[in-house]
Amino acid sequence: MIEVSDQPKSRKTIALRSSWLLRWAIEAPKRWLGRRSTIGQDLSGGTDGLSYLRHLMRGNRLRRRDGFSAITPETPPVLIIHGFLGTRGSMYMIERRLVEDGFVCVSFNLGTLNVRDIRRSAFLIHRKIERILAQTPSQKIDIIGHSMGGLIGLYYVKKLGGHTRVRKLIMMGTPLRGTWAALAGVATLGLWSTSSWQLLPRSRFLDELAQGQIPPGVEVHTIAAARDWVVPLPTTRLRGANAMTVPLGHSSLVVSEEVYRRIVNTLRPPHDHGTSDAASTD
Repeated sequence: MIEVSDQPKSRKTIALRSSWLLRWAIEAPKRWLGRRSTIGQDLSGGTDGLSYLRHLMRGNRLRRRDGFSAITPETPPVLIIHGFLGTRGSMYMIERRLVEDGFVCVSFNLGTLNVRDIRRSAFLIHRKIERILAQTPSQKIDIIGHSMGGLIGLYYVKKLGGHTRVRKLIMMGTPLRGTWAALAGVATLGLWSTSSWQLLPRSRFLDELAQGQIPPGVEVHTIAAARDWVVPLPTTRLRGANAMTVPLGHSSLVVSEEVYRRIVNTLRPPHDHGTSDAASTD
């Protein structure tokens, strides 16, 4: 009897697997960063990404453009909260447009690297809001939070009694179910960044935040980007919130004119100010 060796076949299989792994490794940058990738679409979403970075570099030294004299109970002030690694400058486009449309906006310097516990940031926001409302005839405030800024706003509403102070909360690209992109913060900032660990899926913080319903009396809205590689669409969902989706990337949420129009129509519905614009909800 002649025995046929399987060794040549095994070597061929190993060679094929090795070549496949080599091809996969070579093509990975194109697959993840190419024009058709979600990252590539966000960055090349082109002018939006560049505009976001340019305004991000403005930092936290923004001058408040007007006082609280224009505030009425029907038009409360708007607090804008930037996200992780963001600055007040990164939200400049939204703030400028809102001011030009007659809103009174305030923002808060959470630090360029806001690595503190998100609960602590929410408490700082709580103190900020109390100071703001003490200077105005309004007892309510609206909040717009981008990315981690939305988590700060939601924690304030659900856990710190903010439902008595907040009329509307708009969360843009907020990782309500966490994001694996936070691993970049964990890898680079490690033990110094509590918030990076809290942004990971199934973190103790996110589990705590998910407990309980949205308190009555607060309108909660989410705006998610379909091409968002930082905070994928499924992670932005929140039961009880009004959900909107736009065909953009993460940074475009704070730059896009389309997103801004949705924000305005949420804060001031068309029938309130006589315009014909309507926010479409997906």
